[in-house]
Amino acid sequence: MIEVGALRALRSVAALGTLARAAEELGFTASAVSQQIKRLERQVGVSVLAPAGRGVVLTPAGQAIVDSAPEVFQALERCAEAAQSVAEGAPRGTLRVVAFSTAIRGLLAPVVPRLAVRCPRLRVELTEQDPQEALHSVGAGTADLALAHDADGLPAPSPPALVRRWVHTDVGDVVVSRTHPLAEAPLDETALAGHAWVTSPPGTVCHQWFRRLFSQASAEPDVRHLVDDFATQLSLVASGQVVALIPRLARPPLGTDLVARPLPRPPTREVHAVWRQSAEASPAIRAVLAELAPAAAEQ
Repeated sequence: MIEVGALRALRSVAALGTLARAAEELGFTASAVSQQIKRLERQVGVSVLAPAGRGVVLTPAGQAIVDSAPEVFQALERCAEAAQSVAEGAPRGTLRVVAFSTAIRGLLAPVVPRLAVRCPRLRVELTEQDPQEALHSVGAGTADLALAHDADGLPAPSPPALVRRWVHTDVGDVVVSRTHPLAEAPLDETALAGHAWVTSPPGTVCHQWFRRLFSQASAEPDVRHLVDDFATQLSLVASGQVVALIPRLARPPLGTDLVARPLPRPPTREVHAVWRQSAEASPAIRAVLAELAPAAAEQ
């Protein structure tokens, strides 16, 4: 394994051009820096420096190592920040959160501003990922916390090294134009089947919800449009020609032209926060979970 001191020495030599100048910057002797470089070459099995006049230049292998060095040092800084954060009990450093798009919109977007006030030394970075990809990212260590929903009622499989906690139940409602007949009519299967729909494409959880609404119907529902973006679905619903089944997490404010009608047996999906067992003591993760708790209590 490459030693951090040797990597720092190589980076300094690359920036300054000579062992002597690198030694001065690092506070070592030129001989000590040379020994670190030689130790690095033994560790990687290739030469990393070549003579160039009175100085030295990187070999291609040395350049590849130096190019990767910033990621290594950033990771080490995050390790130090995490250790200090746990020791102090105060969230600090960077927390990398991955989540599906509607969880970012409905759960995390309201949380981030509150965290900025409560935890000014904590930086939260959000990345959109589907549940299975998000779980992989947390397991691989490229993310710290994930929000993932179940797939058609079944939780996505996750390794035993990951901790899972329920944070929210998302519910699907029928959204219609305020002038549409379904705005006031009972929402039984017969009434729903008699109207045109816009729905999410096949393969999505919301399309599975939609198909389940008509599982006992004698005829196929009239699907006019397949649209993945919920805001676009709502714009089509506003025309009064189609209706939609939309999860509450995905809904912006409906305004005066649209109305959401709850179903007698609404489709649901459970949303869980997932993190590594090794991060159980992380104050940053605890801070995010604490902010998510009020939303869960409202269910």
